[in-house]
Parts: sequence; structure tokens; C-alpha cells
Amino acid sequence: MSKTIESLLVEKRVFKPSREFSKAARIGSMAEYRKIYEASIRNPEKFWAAEASELVWQKRWSKVLDWKAPFAKWFVGGKINASENCLDRHLSGPRRNKAALIWEGEPGERRTLTFHQLHREVCVFANILKRNGAKKGDRVLIYLPMIPEAVVAMLACARIGAVHTVVFAGFSSDSIRDRIQDSGATLVVTADGGYRRGQVVTLKQNVDQALEGARGVKKVIVFRRTNQDIHIKPGRDVWWHREAEYVTADCPAEPLDSEHPLFILYTSGSTGKPKGILHTTGGYLTSCYATSKYIFDLREEDVFWCTADVGWVTGHSYVTYGPLAAGATCMMYEGAPNWPQPDRFWKIIADYGVTILYTAPTAIRAFIKWGKEWPAKHDLSSLRLLGSVGEPINPEAWIWYHETIGGGRCPIVDTWWQTETGVIMISPFPGATPLKPGSATLPFFGVDAAIVDDHGREVGADQGGKLIIRKPWPGMLRTIYGDKARYRKQYWGEFKGVYVAGDGARRDKDGYFWVVGRIDDVLNVAGHRLGTAEVESALVSHETVAEAAVVGRPDELKGQAVVAFVTLREGAKASKELADKLRKHVGTVIGPIAKPDDIRFAEALPKTRSGKIMRRLLKQIVEGANITGDTTTLEDFRVLAELRSRDD
Repeated sequence: MSKTIESLLVEKRVFKPSREFSKAARIGSMAEYRKIYEASIRNPEKFWAAEASELVWQKRWSKVLDWKAPFAKWFVGGKINASENCLDRHLSGPRRNKAALIWEGEPGERRTLTFHQLHREVCVFANILKRNGAKKGDRVLIYLPMIPEAVVAMLACARIGAVHTVVFAGFSSDSIRDRIQDSGATLVVTADGGYRRGQVVTLKQNVDQALEGARGVKKVIVFRRTNQDIHIKPGRDVWWHREAEYVTADCPAEPLDSEHPLFILYTSGSTGKPKGILHTTGGYLTSCYATSKYIFDLREEDVFWCTADVGWVTGHSYVTYGPLAAGATCMMYEGAPNWPQPDRFWKIIADYGVTILYTAPTAIRAFIKWGKEWPAKHDLSSLRLLGSVGEPINPEAWIWYHETIGGGRCPIVDTWWQTETGVIMISPFPGATPLKPGSATLPFFGVDAAIVDDHGREVGADQGGKLIIRKPWPGMLRTIYGDKARYRKQYWGEFKGVYVAGDGARRDKDGYFWVVGRIDDVLNVAGHRLGTAEVESALVSHETVAEAAVVGRPDELKGQAVVAFVTLREGAKASKELADKLRKHVGTVIGPIAKPDDIRFAEALPKTRSGKIMRRLLKQIVEGANITGDTTTLEDFRVLAELRSRDD
């Protein structure tokens, strides 16, 4: 059987940056990109030291990197504070009164916080944390809706050296309890509730249930958001607004070692128990700052909207730490993209003059399903740059995004990275890189990425294999919290001193990276190893299909049969004839080997709350197995029940 992952999808369209965009961009040509990239690979420590020097250090480092694989220390001996770099350093110049956060609640409230105002709020809350017993090194669990106070709480923890672990506000009490117990959190920050699709999410109630079975939490600080009745446990629970009456806004930023833990973020991955990914301060902040500045080509006048929740790493790196360190104005929105109608995002862009939109392919495919008429109602001419994050974007969704949202004029930065990498690793530079729909294109500065076979040997152009990173980078995870052995085995165990991302990919003759899916999701069909992303992309390129997920089912003859779950666009009707057409279409686009053996039409697909399709669950459905493993990140259990009932 073939050991390499075969990549059969061919995409020939190329979109070059406009002369106007390139002229004003930080990196304006491929020659400039190559020159800086090659220098950064020859001497990564020199490159990263230059980027770190643009930040404020309370004590400069003595050594850039101490690397004893797989454990890294960056900017050894340096002292720095992430909160100071996101706030204080902007207060002595014109950014003092510039908007840092612009926020809209789902019911429609609007708030703007300047850097000066955000700094004040953060200092007040840092003192509230200290008043309630939080100190340097303590773990603080944050369970808040997408409101400015979520960013305030993160930066306040960073200010005093407490380690935050943010839990997405849609997660259940079980998820909260698991994370409290694993992290040893002693304080929880939550709200009475939040809004989602017009309903109140009972956050405080979920925290109460979680704490029934969890030990160690001494204080719960509650922000008033929805004004609903909640239980306040005397001695444990306090109101945020009342605590603010007892403290001042004077809270100097704590000088922290560069390797001081900044946050633990739990990721379930594709199987098993959630892992606590640990990121530290100096290296992570340097990487966030550099990638934000170059990849989003940030300018003073930009309104930057990363639509991710702060419960995900994207919300950490590109709502909070990266853009604020770069002095950017960040848009935040609390609710669902289709509440009260499917044009909420487009209305926000028009209302606030958003210039950069960074969102997920799963959201883009939902927009496609809802129809072009919704964005057509709004003036999107303020947009100058689009971004994609979370999973590979299929070429047809890329083209729709480019034409319908970007008006054909906005470059798209299709970014590849992970919770573990901390920051963007492979991405176009919008003023330099010719774009190929579906490709994350080229590595960021200092990122030594490659594709290798099962023996760790680099493969040739257009051969599939495993995506690896060969050199350490500042934003990298430092460990899995409390489990160094798992960290070593999972990420560094396959090839010595090399980070294995767990993604299958290929690199074309121009050096562009094409991610074809998780290695765990690779299909073995009649001796061929196919990436799920390519088959899914072929299906979505049909005019009737909004979204698709492909898994393998055991097959005596072929090893695995290809089963496709398909969600149709508005107006399309499921039928046997359409299923046959889709099979034929995949055969034409990729080849007969990739034709699905079984196509199942579905109203929706099981996804995590960050929008990633949970193919593991679909695999268990087609195999007729019981649903096992971690399902705490599943967004809607009704979707799973519906798919299982159809299968019975």
C-alpha cells in the first residue's frame, strides 16, 4: 500500500496582489519576502530578536533561545508583561485616545473603549483579582460571553502574572469542571448570562453545577450582563461591579520572566481527553505581534475584526494579544452571525467600516448556503483584506469569499496554524504573495516547514506526506499542562527534534503548501491514501453543495469505502439522481478512485463550537459504533441524534 498521501485535486487559478495594495504594504514583493525569509531561516534567532526588540521589556534577555528538544526557552532571562505591551506602551502617544475595542452585543448595545479606557478597566479588574486572593502563578478560569470584559479579564490576569484558562461560553458544566480540576484553578470569572440567537445562556448556573463536583475554587467573580436572577453563594461569589467600588485603577504591570506561563488553553483534538496547551509570555507575545503586523498588514486606521470567540486560540492571538500589542482597533461581536437575520456580519462591517475580516471556512460555507442576497444588502466597500482560519478552505468557498465579500479586490490570507503553534505558521503576505485558492501558500518568517514521508524523508513536489516544523519558534507550546510525557510523545515523538503537526499536506512546484486534512482522517481506498479535504472540496465545487464531510467505512474489497455527508444550498433538493450526479462530479474533478460509495444528505454536520467538523463522530456513525471519546466541544447534540436516527 502507498505510504504517502496522494493529492489529486488540481487548482490552476492564480490571483496576484494589486499594484495599489503592494505599493502600500509592509512586504510589497516576492523578492522582498524571499530575502527576509531566507535570512530568517539562516539565522532565526537574529530575526526573532529584532521583532522582540519592538516590544517593551522590563529587562532585556541574555540569550535568545535555549533549545533542548523538545523543550524551548525563548528570550532567556528577559522580563516582560503582555498587558503592558497591549496597553501601557500606547498611552504616551496618539494611540492613547484611539479605539482599542469596538463592541456590539447581540441585542444591539454598542460600546467603544479607547486604549486609555481599556487600560483603566484592566487595572481595576487586576486589583479586584488581587483583592479576591489571586496572585502570580495562580490559575484563573474565565467563562464569559464575547464582551469586552473577556479581554479585560485576560489582560488583568496577564498584568499580575496569574495564568488564565478561558473556556468558551457555550461549553457545559462538565467541560468547566474538567478544566478546573486539570488546571487547579482557584478563581472563576463568569457572568450571570450571555446572549446567543436571542436566548440567554445561563453561564453562572453552569458554573454552579461545575463547582458541585470540583474542589479548589475559592472565589467566583460575576459580571452582570443579562440581569437575570442567579444564586450568589455567600463567601464565595462576588459581583464584579461591587468589587470595583473597593479598588483603585492603579496597578503597575508585574515584571514577569519571559517563560512565565501566560495561559493554558484546552483542546480536545480529534480524540480523547482535552489537553491543556501551555503558552508562555515573551515568545508567544513576540510571535503574535509579528504575525499580526505582517500578515494582516495592520495600519493605524484599520478596524480589524477577527470573528473568533476568545475561548479559542484565534481569539487569544488575534482578538487580544496580537492586534492590541500592535496598537490596532479590534471589533468584537457577542452573538450569532445569523441573528436576527443572516446579514448580521455584513451589517456590522457596513456600520463600523471594518477594513479587515478574519473568519472561518465553516462560516463562509454557511454564508454561501444562506445566499448572496444577504451581503448584497450592505456596503462592504470598507473591506481591504480578508482572512481565513480554522481548517483548509476549499477553492469554491475561497472564490465566493473573494468575489461576493471582497468584491474581487481584497487579498485573502488563508492561514494555517494550530492551538499548539500559538500563531500563524503558513500564510500569504497580502502585498506580495500570488494567491492560489485553497492553498495556505508559504511559511511565515522563521518557520521551517516541510512535507515528509513516514520515515521522515522530505518528499518531492506534489507528493503528499506529513506536515512538520523543523526549527523551534517563539510562539510554540511549551508543554501539555501536567503531562510532559504526552507532550513529548504526541508532538515530538515520531521524528527526533521535529514538530509533527498531525496534518497531511503536499507542496507544489512553487513551494506552496496545500493541507489535505488530518492524518487521522486519511482514507485508504484500494491502496491509495486520500486526504478528506480534497474529496470534500470536489463535492463543494458542485453548484448544489454548501458543505461536505467525508469519512471512511471498512470495506472488504477496497479497505475503505468513501462515505460523504452533504449539506445542500438553499433551494437544492436531495435525491438519488443528485447523489449520482455528485459521485460523477467527484470522479471528473479528482478521478474515479475518489468517487464516494455512499452519499448521505444532512441538514447540518456535527461541529465543534469553533466550527470544525467532528469527522470522528461521523466515522463512528457509519461504522455503527457507539459514540465514544470527548464530545464536550460538540455544538449541537441534536445534529448527532438526527444523523444517527437516519442511520438506524
